[in-house]
Amino acid sequence: MTATGATQARNASRPWLAHYPPAVPPELDDARIGTLADLIGSACSTHADRPAFESFGKTITFAETRRAAESFAGWLQAQGLKKGDRVALMMPNILAYPAAIFGVLLGGFTVVNVNPLYTARELTHQINDAGARVLVVIENFAHVVEEAKPNLKLDAIVIATAGDLMGFKGKIVNFVARRVKKVVKPYGLPGSIGFQQILHGGARMTPVTVAPEDVAFLQYTGGTTGVAKGATLTHRNVAANVQQAGLWLEWMLEPPLGRSDYQHVMVTALPLYHIFALTCCCMFLLRIGAKSLLIANPRDIPGFIKTLKASRFTLFSGVNTLYNALANHPEIKEVDFSEMRFAVAGGMATQAAVAKQWKAVTGRPIIEGYGLSETSPVATINRPDITEFSGTIGFPIPSTEIAIRDAEGNDMPLGEAGEICIRGPQVMAGYWNRPDETAKAMTADGYFRSGDVGIMLPDGQTKVVDRMKDMVLVSGFNVYPNEVEDVLASHPGVLESAVIGLPDEHSGEAVTAFVVRKDPTLTTDALRAYCKENLTGYKVPRQIFFRESLPKTNVGKVLRRALREEVVARR
Repeated sequence: MTATGATQARNASRPWLAHYPPAVPPELDDARIGTLADLIGSACSTHADRPAFESFGKTITFAETRRAAESFAGWLQAQGLKKGDRVALMMPNILAYPAAIFGVLLGGFTVVNVNPLYTARELTHQINDAGARVLVVIENFAHVVEEAKPNLKLDAIVIATAGDLMGFKGKIVNFVARRVKKVVKPYGLPGSIGFQQILHGGARMTPVTVAPEDVAFLQYTGGTTGVAKGATLTHRNVAANVQQAGLWLEWMLEPPLGRSDYQHVMVTALPLYHIFALTCCCMFLLRIGAKSLLIANPRDIPGFIKTLKASRFTLFSGVNTLYNALANHPEIKEVDFSEMRFAVAGGMATQAAVAKQWKAVTGRPIIEGYGLSETSPVATINRPDITEFSGTIGFPIPSTEIAIRDAEGNDMPLGEAGEICIRGPQVMAGYWNRPDETAKAMTADGYFRSGDVGIMLPDGQTKVVDRMKDMVLVSGFNVYPNEVEDVLASHPGVLESAVIGLPDEHSGEAVTAFVVRKDPTLTTDALRAYCKENLTGYKVPRQIFFRESLPKTNVGKVLRRALREEVVARR
């Protein structure tokens, strides 16, 4: 077969290419991928005087962020850290976070992102598994580090605050934050050092040569389904994903005619330690010279909306639960969405009812994408020019291939369900020190097995059905919780819900729903009757429990596993 024939045959197996926007090429230019250190350096030079990050009303420029990053990198080098050593970051979205991330990457070290809400047990596992030498933690959660400290092998602990990099205003921010948290004085640990103290120390960074295959992040995953393991993401993995996102989206981001000074602003409510925000709200914004509006506590919806009302923004990112909470708040109608180009969603399935309400409020549809920590994360995304929510996760982005396969690894016909498998330059190098887990997750032909069930439509779009591990088996029939949750969400009296399977002596498993009511008069009988109108009998929840809230990760993903454990513990 000729080279042209081979290309034609390959394209025939990739139906999505026929539906790409005209401006988007099918493949990346490998020679232009580079490293994240290159990306940081280029952005901070090209956009030096532009605002890069805003937090609590304080903005710092790209140049200021770089200076702070280089000071931190120089301090790490002075502590004896070598290229490739791991540095753990345990902070919400504050100005210290991007400065620390950039410093670690510029110094040739590896970032280990840590959820600040972790318990001492979870923190101990991750720090020791990663072999981190330094931990940077916001003072609010330093007490967790203190509890875990006897079991940690750290060279240094750095204490950050919400007011770092803010000058005098930072003193006010810290005073208010400590008052809210009822902290009488700054929290310190014996032998620790303040992040602001490091920046004032003026350490100089020795330039380091960073290669594309060097490890940029150990991004821990699996916490919602079992013991967390580190996805090894190289500079090439994440830099490739940034370029892929750029090719897919930038044609929709052209400035208004005659506005060369125009700057995009991304509302960054998802924590930067989560892979979605890390790539899409931090690294991608470097590429386009945009500003990130950092939201430290997105769970404070009234406070979040107050910030939105006072801010100009053009881009929005979130997960289903966040969009749902915002769209249902009475003050959201006071927010100016006139400049918003698009709102992207990921991290969990977006429900049609939530997307409908979001568009009614903002005038823009939610553009859903899909990916995992193991894919840096973006694998597919809807076209940014859609006018209505599609209900799919869109098309594979450039240089990405999606296959839907059965348990034996055979490709499924279009329209039939199977495991979503992903191949592309953004797929991780493997799990950190877990060759057995890597072997289980990767196929012989280089695809990553996502653990998600999906179907591919004739045009190459993919629709996620559910997580394989969350599927409920009722008398031999498959029930996917996402489908039942979508029906529940469409009831006007339901705010949010979660569906799991519980053991049943007659049917093997029984569909069980946990519901947070919007209408306090809603009854289980009325809700079950509604489900019977919209679902076949075996999919209707056998039991419905009303609750004040649902257990969630800090990103907002509902923890079905926690609900199962809660029920089992009561039995």
